[in-house]
Amino acid sequence: MDTTFRCMGTDVRLVIDTPSDDVFARERRFLEDFAQRLSRFEPDSELSELNRDPRSAVPASPLLRAAVGAGVWAAERTGGLVDPTLIDDLERSGYDESLEGTEPTSLSEALTKTTHRRPARPSTVASWRGFRVAGDAVRRPPGVRFDTGGTGKGLAADAVAQRLAAAGVARFAVDCGGDIAVRGRHGIEVEHPLTGESVQTLHVESGGVATSGIGRRIWRRRDGSYAHHLLDPSTGEPAWTGLISATAIGDSALEAETLAKQALLSGPKAAREVLAARGGVLVHDDGDVELVQ
Repeated sequence: MDTTFRCMGTDVRLVIDTPSDDVFARERRFLEDFAQRLSRFEPDSELSELNRDPRSAVPASPLLRAAVGAGVWAAERTGGLVDPTLIDDLERSGYDESLEGTEPTSLSEALTKTTHRRPARPSTVASWRGFRVAGDAVRRPPGVRFDTGGTGKGLAADAVAQRLAAAGVARFAVDCGGDIAVRGRHGIEVEHPLTGESVQTLHVESGGVATSGIGRRIWRRRDGSYAHHLLDPSTGEPAWTGLISATAIGDSALEAETLAKQALLSGPKAAREVLAARGGVLVHDDGDVELVQ
């Protein structure tokens, strides 16, 4: 059975071998609750409450602790290139409210009008290093806000995968906006961000596949310049690296998402090294598709 619905500001697709309708309904409720509790756009979410709290140690639910732990893990794994503490910069760039329901901006036009290209670099401040999960609390520097959006979809896909496996489901795919957890052999289609066409099929037995790209969350700022949601931590500005999407394979959706984002932010040369161990797909600014094996 196969179902698609909107959640976390994206399309979520569940492909599950011979489940009951109750399984779909249960997992949809889980994901909708996951999204609401971790949304930075919902003022009463657990994440928003954490970010408002003036204390250095804040009691947190197991879900929030897992989300913060995932974000810190991704930052450590990438040397700070995937940085979960850039909310201030995102808001200054114009991403201060959900883009759900807004008219999409042309990626092709943005690429034409934005001329500078360079690999992103980690921030020298590295505020994420101040975050850690300790017991039932999250400890961090007061006033530093955390964003679970960079790793949340991968974490969500993995969580549903664990729930389905525990329920005895032998084969499934959980796709949370391009962060995919799979069990059993699947062919995952990689879409070209400019044409929408399938450009490659990645065959995965189990684990995760994820695509990170700049085309779906892009907007025009008041000064006429273009921005997107993947920032260069060293500048706080959108990263224009010469790549418009990167697809990675990992042992989990969270790992694949982290590798894909690291590859895109690193630029073409370093991206090949990031993806070399497991393989993946890069799409360059000019539309060229590169298979990394």
